[in-house]
Amino acid sequence: MSATRRHILARTGTALAGIAFSGALTELFAGTAAASAHTGSTGYGPLVPDPDGLLDLPRGFRYRVLSREGAPLRSGEGAVPGRYDGMGAFAGRHGRVHLVRNHENGARVALGVPAVPGLTYDPAAKGGCTALTLDRTGGVLDERVALAGTAVNCAGGPTPWNTWLTCEETEDRAGTNGYAEDHGFVFEVDPADPRRSGAVPLTALGRFPHEAVAVDPRTGVVYETEDAFDRPFGLFYRFLPNRPLGGPGSLSAGGALEAMRVPDVPDLSAVREPGTSFDGVEWVPVPDGRARHTPIRFQDFGPRGVTHAQKLEGCYWGGRSVYFVSSYARASQGSAADHHGQVWRYDPYRGRLTLVVVFGPDTDPRLPGEAPDNICLAPGGGLMVCEDGGGAQHVYGLTRRGEVYAMARNARALASDGSGGATEWGEFAGVTFSPDGRTMYLNCYAPGTTFAVTGPWR
Repeated sequence: MSATRRHILARTGTALAGIAFSGALTELFAGTAAASAHTGSTGYGPLVPDPDGLLDLPRGFRYRVLSREGAPLRSGEGAVPGRYDGMGAFAGRHGRVHLVRNHENGARVALGVPAVPGLTYDPAAKGGCTALTLDRTGGVLDERVALAGTAVNCAGGPTPWNTWLTCEETEDRAGTNGYAEDHGFVFEVDPADPRRSGAVPLTALGRFPHEAVAVDPRTGVVYETEDAFDRPFGLFYRFLPNRPLGGPGSLSAGGALEAMRVPDVPDLSAVREPGTSFDGVEWVPVPDGRARHTPIRFQDFGPRGVTHAQKLEGCYWGGRSVYFVSSYARASQGSAADHHGQVWRYDPYRGRLTLVVVFGPDTDPRLPGEAPDNICLAPGGGLMVCEDGGGAQHVYGLTRRGEVYAMARNARALASDGSGGATEWGEFAGVTFSPDGRTMYLNCYAPGTTFAVTGPWR
């Protein structure tokens, strides 16, 4: 028994009840990411420096730039907004692909999402979504506003009925930053016809600093992560809709919002050993999902409380489980322990939560770096994870055998900022795949750039 596991058992005051280890490596990303990357050889080979200084990829892969911030929108609605973040890809008619892309803009940015009648929630807010339509060869046919007047649209997630749920990573009230409306909601965007969904907040999914969502395609339950910046840290939620799997607009019919409680584990950062599982996960009703007077994570959940975690970010459905990310934890900031990133899996059919991978510090170029963020299912199995830490930024693949490989790296190129100076490429975000699995779409946060990556995918 490891010291870490002994510590967990001692903290919980239990024996083995409620805590199980699994050695089925085909089901777990067992072992630390750093150890796997250091000792194993997997993926598509080493990254090849890009002569154009944009995106390093393995040999045989290539990229196309689909969009850059500041260029004119093809719809004529203004300039392409900045701060590219979460993104989803959807099948269209005649082999077309629709991309819906978030813009994580606050109230004071130079390149906000242009206000469009019928698609604007709060004219004072500069965030929202843009949508691209690609032809069957990957060429851009259209680029337009899909949602405007929202704030700090960070990540989100697709629905089983092929719409995009975009999340506001803020809880600013009306009157803050000049906003005319409350913020901190989820909005639904129809990638083929944004006007069908409109700028209507899905208030029953809660008002808090949302990061990402994932929907169980069997039950319609929506899972949500909260990226809170202060203590108590964020919660992991589930939303039980009144009209499960009801199609576009059905989430506006309301439902029940609940927060996760792992018995005797108030802070997920205390769990250190990959493969550690907790059975008997509980879900506690949220007292006031609209957070009319008190932010949800500060509300009274009873004497047993709920489970918190610092920097809950990416969230994705794969197989029969939902995966979610804790980007990092710092004891100096109030967490129970330090870590450089965790990926968790929750199996709702067993009520089991498992720590599947732990990231290591970015101190060795051969090892995965810190701060995993956006996450998606890879077409060949496993996950793709965007790094959001210091230094060079990567997209890493995680296989079902626990192996980690670098899939992409920013080339740390310097791009003109338009004033004779230069800006450095920022984090990756919005990793997603085309419906046929042949193209990986990827955003660079700043300067905003959307890439399409093709090659010998397995």
